[in-house]
Amino acid sequence: MARAGLTTERLTRAGAELADEVGFDQVTVSALARRFDVKVASLYSHVKNSHDLRTRIALLALEELADRAADALAGRAGKDALSALGDVYRDYAREHPGRYAAAQLRLDPEAAAVGAGGRHAQMTRAILRGYDLTEPDQTHAVRLLGSVFHGYVSLELGGGFSHSAPDTQETWTRILDALDALLRNWPER
Repeated sequence: MARAGLTTERLTRAGAELADEVGFDQVTVSALARRFDVKVASLYSHVKNSHDLRTRIALLALEELADRAADALAGRAGKDALSALGDVYRDYAREHPGRYAAAQLRLDPEAAAVGAGGRHAQMTRAILRGYDLTEPDQTHAVRLLGSVFHGYVSLELGGGFSHSAPDTQETWTRILDALDALLRNWPER
């Protein structure tokens, strides 16, 4: 019989909290069992293994990010929407570093199909339509934005900018300005 109160959702959320505390790479079924003071075997009726748990945390993080992005983008367009999207990713990563790392997990096709990754792409493409980008330039721009957002956030979280001026917020604002200018003047091929 499963231990009272343990559900897949509760374990996933606890795993996400653990990821934020100790790092996504440290999340295992064993670590989660210690958190609940139960035997590892009692969790296997809810999660298959550590990979399954990590996948569920990744899907949760992608869903949370997509929900935040949708709320932030409502009624916005152009640079305002671009900045809102970038800020959502940066703020989420700062608030939930383990979950943000989980959102980068490479998912198998079945998990990806049920995840919120498609929502992220749709929202980004909606912003880019405001810049009159069509394919294949739209795909190039989606990749550019993802690379810049993730790269900056990862470097900032890793302390890469902590020993120099100007303030990282000033740099972030300038990056968003530069991205907006680039998207408005996208080079033709």
